[in-house]
Amino acid sequence: MDEPAPRIESDSPRFLDQIQARTPARILTGRAGGSYTTRTLLELRADHASARDAVRDEIDLEADFGRDFLDRWGVFEVSTRANGKDEYLLRPDLGRSLDDRARDEVTERCPPGIDFQIVLGDGLSARAVVAQTPTLLPRLVDLATRAGWRLGRPFFVRRCRVGVLNDVGELLDPAVVVLLIGERPGLATAESLSAYLAYRPRTGHDDARRNLISNIHARGVACEQAARRIVHLAAQMIDRATSGVSVKETWTPSLDDDSEPDRALPSPS
Repeated sequence: MDEPAPRIESDSPRFLDQIQARTPARILTGRAGGSYTTRTLLELRADHASARDAVRDEIDLEADFGRDFLDRWGVFEVSTRANGKDEYLLRPDLGRSLDDRARDEVTERCPPGIDFQIVLGDGLSARAVVAQTPTLLPRLVDLATRAGWRLGRPFFVRRCRVGVLNDVGELLDPAVVVLLIGERPGLATAESLSAYLAYRPRTGHDDARRNLISNIHARGVACEQAARRIVHLAAQMIDRATSGVSVKETWTPSLDDDSEPDRALPSPS
């Protein structure tokens, strides 16, 4: 169970430090006349530059993850119909569909009809995928395996948008697809990952048919907690044979107990 948040003493000489330590948001930063202080302004400019870089960064699977990691999980790379980063940013629709070669490769290399398919996508922050996936992917596989689910082979989609879930569903017909994708960077962090989940996604499905766990990063939702939330949410989808607005997350911190990892997880039908 989570520990209670530390008490903040309003009369403490470290009052501002205690407040600011509770959140990555910029609060109580002070001012110089009607402007930011020089320190705050420089921090804002540095974080804005980092966010812009994160959008433009590209993932090199072997350099960023290492050959051992890729071989262990069998991760391979495919692409969407967006040709290059500029087209990806200007044409979101192209990032929602796998290209013809990708469709053939996914069909050839991934088993169909499984229970739980993990997909990695660079999205709008390659840095987030590189930072969070090495911890999150193994934990997801472990929890899903212990639940008795059949797992698909994970793969990476370059120039990826959330709608690519529909193509994966059409090609492989998994019960649940989870897409781990880099979020649009903000000024608090450029390493925030989202997990989008859908039950048997199909062409034409929109966000109303999907569920989301966001803000997965060091100062947000920790990877361990995110893995448990993802698997518990996927279990609800399998149990109810649906996803999206009709499924409300029921995970609570009290379920985050490694002594009973499989409780509340239905067996695949």
